[in-house]
Amino acid sequence: MTTLAERAAAAAGRTDTPPAEDSAAAPAVEDYAPAPDPMADYEPGDDDPDMVPVGVAWLRVRREIRAIGKGELYNALGTKFNFRGVDTVVNVFGPVTLKHGVNVMSSKVEATYGEKSTKNGGKMRECSVLVTWTIMGPMGDTLTLQTMGEALDTADKSTTKAQSVALRTLLLGFGLTPTHDKDPDADRIERGNEAPARSAESYRDEILNPKTSQGRLQQIGYELGNLRMLGTTVQNETGEAETLDSLGRRIYGERSGGAQ
Repeated sequence: MTTLAERAAAAAGRTDTPPAEDSAAAPAVEDYAPAPDPMADYEPGDDDPDMVPVGVAWLRVRREIRAIGKGELYNALGTKFNFRGVDTVVNVFGPVTLKHGVNVMSSKVEATYGEKSTKNGGKMRECSVLVTWTIMGPMGDTLTLQTMGEALDTADKSTTKAQSVALRTLLLGFGLTPTHDKDPDADRIERGNEAPARSAESYRDEILNPKTSQGRLQQIGYELGNLRMLGTTVQNETGEAETLDSLGRRIYGERSGGAQ
């Protein structure tokens, strides 16, 4: 009695002889199973972050950061100062936020642009941004914060630079990150004697001086306005009482040839 497989083989002109029972059996073909993904259950850090509210997680980030010194030097165009660059700040904050399951994401960027001229006549594009940040903790709860950044660039990088400044401001400001620099209050500076404010009479004498130009008379008017002395009464050239405002306008009009 032949099997269906044997009859099919005979019809195809071949002979299929089943292996003897004592012959070595061919290895069975196993069903394919993909290797387990080693990253399937990955959580940043050495251990899984504690499932704590975002405020607590951020406090733990701050506790580990401690301080970031101003280790970078700007020395160009006659200006020299130390600063903490955005790359330095991100390099410090990045691993610690990962460890504690904290995500820092920009959720909205509002930008305004302008144009500035350099002293050599070149043009620079100015960008100011208001960035809304979402700080997400390991439990999925969030904080919303805003910071601003400004930057100038001669090419197409002003927007990117401004956002980088806003990020640095967020991490340093919201992180209350100290520099370990010397406290400004450690120095005490004695102020020198400031020049005394000019008297109303000295302004009167300058207004009445024939050598005082019309441009200077206008400037005196601005100064008196800032000092709130326009209404101060003085004796004019005829000995009559007159306010400095009235005196200045009258003298200006006489020297310009028109009534004021």
